[in-house]
Amino acid sequence: MPKFPAVSRRSLLGTAVASGALAAGAAVPALAAAPTGRVPDRRPGQTPMTGVPFDPRATVRVGVVGLGNRGSLMVTGWAAVPGCTVTAVCDIRADRARRAADLLAGKGEPRPREFGGSADSYARMLRDADLDLVYVATPWEFHHRHGRAALLSGRHAMVELPVATELDELWDLVDTSERTRRHLMLAENCCYGRNELAMLRMAHAGLLGDLTDGHGGYLHDLRELLFSDTYYTDSWRRLWHTRSTASLYPMHGLAPIAVAMDINRGDRMTTLRATATAPRGLADYRERFVPRDHPSWKETYINGDLVTCLIETARGRTVRAEHDVSRPRPYSRINTLAGSRGIVEDYAGPAPTGARVYLEPDHSGHAWQDFDGYRKEFDHWLWRTIGDDAENNGGHGGMDYVLQWRTVQSMRAGLVPDIDVYDSAAWCAPVPLSAASLARDGRPVEFPDFTRGGWRAKRPGLDSEQTAMPPVG
Repeated sequence: MPKFPAVSRRSLLGTAVASGALAAGAAVPALAAAPTGRVPDRRPGQTPMTGVPFDPRATVRVGVVGLGNRGSLMVTGWAAVPGCTVTAVCDIRADRARRAADLLAGKGEPRPREFGGSADSYARMLRDADLDLVYVATPWEFHHRHGRAALLSGRHAMVELPVATELDELWDLVDTSERTRRHLMLAENCCYGRNELAMLRMAHAGLLGDLTDGHGGYLHDLRELLFSDTYYTDSWRRLWHTRSTASLYPMHGLAPIAVAMDINRGDRMTTLRATATAPRGLADYRERFVPRDHPSWKETYINGDLVTCLIETARGRTVRAEHDVSRPRPYSRINTLAGSRGIVEDYAGPAPTGARVYLEPDHSGHAWQDFDGYRKEFDHWLWRTIGDDAENNGGHGGMDYVLQWRTVQSMRAGLVPDIDVYDSAAWCAPVPLSAASLARDGRPVEFPDFTRGGWRAKRPGLDSEQTAMPPVG
């Protein structure tokens, strides 16, 4: 396997200083309405990362950067996976790194090295810590820089959603992964949800017939958290609503639909058009519940409460992806998949699954049926194998731990990752593409082919063959 290029200490420090400046409150520009369908040529010697396995290793050493709500939640999950150890924790706030290290040590785990307290903390972690995988859980505006630096340092990277917010950044991550021969993976835990994986297996088994359309979303009333002075450090997530009109976080609903449709594995997304409602929800909430001396009263919210993306694929399918975090509503990822012989619809049916189904020839009379029996029949081997551990060790109903366990297993066993840099880029591209479409009055924009033609080849993904976790020791 080709060696990754050397990265200088100066370039790593540049990354860290830029990130530190953002953390200190420097302005973040609005999303650019750049050319959308342009596919840059590969550089000489740069080759695809499709089908490239991890180099097997006995232990996966993880460094966690970003120890806010998400990062601190995931630290213990990494440590709980067999054959995985958290060797470094990093946050620009040193007290967070110390608390994370204390937490792991208190659970009997080896105490990780602590990095924090300055703008170059992340660079020092990459330079000094023994790492195989860097898990990035910093605010969105840092993800491209941190993920890229991890690749350039010779480590694989798992980056929280989105991996980047601009098209040129997404292309840069694709190219950097190909040049360094290191994987970058989106930490899309919802792809590992129990219902989502069962739906995937049902679709691949032909129960829905020919797939025609899907509907996914991230519908989550975040208003109280967005105006909290402690939950999102420095109000970073609320401030995105002052910068751009775009679908800021479509991946949770989009990715499971894309997986079921074999996007990048026989089909690809080709165009996107977006619509946005008026931005009313955050200002209305502030008017009713936020004191007049709160810093948010200096802000103007411009992002639509509901941003909808309509995506078309090369095989003539359509996907509707929605984003709404600014209004009162129950949580939903929608998770609907339809074909010529039936439909699965999640977050709408009876408890406990929140899913319902209608399939021919099993069902008739225009009446929804419960999903439970199908979920049992098509339960993914990951949930059959580690479902109890997942529910005991991971958040979000266990899907966090399934994501972590599968990543560690793939690295230890030398497998090809379920989610690669091309999936990661495609699932995150609606962020800048929606901004570009809305800047053109909702007209369609081209969806770039991050695989550079490789999407035509069928290849495995999350609907994987069962494999064992290598024994520890």
